[in-house]
Amino acid sequence: MQHSATLAPVGDVVFDRFEFLYMPSRDVAGDLAFYTEVLGAEIVFAIEAFDTRVAQVRLTEASPRLLLAGHLEGDAPVLVYRVPDLEATLAELERRGLDVEARFGIPHGPCAAFRAPGGQRLAIYELTRPGADARLAGRHDFGPPPPS
Repeated sequence: MQHSATLAPVGDVVFDRFEFLYMPSRDVAGDLAFYTEVLGAEIVFAIEAFDTRVAQVRLTEASPRLLLAGHLEGDAPVLVYRVPDLEATLAELERRGLDVEARFGIPHGPCAAFRAPGGQRLAIYELTRPGADARLAGRHDFGPPPPS
């Protein structure tokens, strides 16, 4: 089930939904084997590019999507939320004192990462490339072969 803004906006800030849980991995293929062989997850994609590996696994039909990322530093995951307008949301959050750590792109669109005072890692992105899911689904550059 898809929801749009489930919470009332605070000022000009609207978080549409929690979409991705980006998890650091020192061994993406090994972690992928754990999720599929032990937990029974479905591999959505397993991509090797730009000197890193990223895999998406599905344990349930509901969000968030679980991503295992070889390039993600540290041990803490990043909670990635979709927003309707990245620039407007960032402007409002920066007005409130937010320090953006990094701006970058993900296959779905532009993204910005930051930390909460307690050290939790968060990011927001704007969906500007809605075809990314279809383009990535089924790609298996490494890991167990997809079921026939």
